[in-house]
Amino acid sequence: MKLKEFLAGVLTGVAAGLVVNEVLDRTNPYVSADTVLNSIKDDFKQEGPIDGSWIVLKTEPFKNRMILMDVYRGGISRMKDGELEQFEFAADAKTGTVVELLKI
Repeated sequence: MKLKEFLAGVLTGVAAGLVVNEVLDRTNPYVSADTVLNSIKDDFKQEGPIDGSWIVLKTEPFKNRMILMDVYRGGISRMKDGELEQFEFAADAKTGTVVELLKI
């Protein structure tokens, strides 16, 4: 096999890989769970430090009145005035917008 043929094969493989990766990225309509959690943590940090946070990486269906959407569920905990505050949230998986926030 000649060097030119080998390099042509390698370049074709790389190009095909890039195209497939781009197509797969476009077919996933969801924001990553880590991005959503970091955004929510940043919002909470504006009021003070947080102690812990979590998020479920798998989406679940959520109905808010007449609107059905896929959401990520998660939670935040922090100390405020010497007391532990805990919150659970649901965030739209497509936009990262918090659609439900409950203090527990």
